[in-house]
Amino acid sequence: MTPAIVAVQRARVPHVVREYAHDPAAASFGMEVVAKLELDAARVFKTLIAELDGGRLVMALVPVAQLLDLKALAAALGAKRAAMADGAAAERATGYVVGGISPLGQRRRLPAVIDASALGWETVYVSGGRRGLQLELAPQDLMRLTRARTARIAR
Repeated sequence: MTPAIVAVQRARVPHVVREYAHDPAAASFGMEVVAKLELDAARVFKTLIAELDGGRLVMALVPVAQLLDLKALAAALGAKRAAMADGAAAERATGYVVGGISPLGQRRRLPAVIDASALGWETVYVSGGRRGLQLELAPQDLMRLTRARTARIAR
């Protein structure tokens, strides 16, 4: 049981846990999810940790087949610039390993932005807190649990 699963259960949020055998040789964690679980890549969201000017860490969720628009993320959070955070810093802040960072049950709550495309789906998939584990839940529940805002942050 990961902290992410505990978080959705504690909040009594309807969800589905999906597991698959993670391949350490996979070129992309996100696209591996899409292939192994036979999902639409637009419904699977990767959790990325970025750093705003001043060193503040933030969380961004974008579809796995797209890239994070760092300028759009900075603008959504009222900052001048954003850059991808160092993997070790992301792991320390969240308590998860890169490739298994869940937006839920993190060690430290980070300000969050979810790409607005999530609202076009009845449910979306996010990491369940380890490689090979996904959580399916409504985007509105994801927003509520992460206290996230939405913005067009994917390109």
